[in-house]
Amino acid sequence: MKGKRSSFEDADCPIARALGVIGDWWSLLIVREAFAGKVRFGEFQKSLGLARNILSTRLKKLVDQGILRIEPEGAGKFHRYVLTPKGEGLGVVLVALWQWGETACFDPGELRHAIVDRAQGEPLARLELAAQDGRALGVRDYRRIATDAPP
Repeated sequence: MKGKRSSFEDADCPIARALGVIGDWWSLLIVREAFAGKVRFGEFQKSLGLARNILSTRLKKLVDQGILRIEPEGAGKFHRYVLTPKGEGLGVVLVALWQWGETACFDPGELRHAIVDRAQGEPLARLELAAQDGRALGVRDYRRIATDAPP
């Protein structure tokens, strides 16, 4: 039996590598809060209720992984955490988790929040898988294959 894996950076699976970058649920919740407009350490701490040392570690990892960047604010004493394009790419992941959570984790009438289109105020359409030609795909309509990419 192999020992505990400490890094997924060389994993052959995109899901494993992505989880290696994100790390844990706190990191995704920090990214969620960044999408909601939080930029300062104190804002993240207040909204998440996370211990300072844990929040500091998670923010550092998100910066090191290129999900967030640090920008100076004011006279340089303070700084902001801002989503990078790589971090913004997690938006669709968060929406997918949200939509799955709406369906799988709440009883009817229990959900008190919604994600809506900023311009129209309408709920987002359900995310769905699509083939290159635009056909809608179900969860059993795709498969993983080996590619010719070098190992």
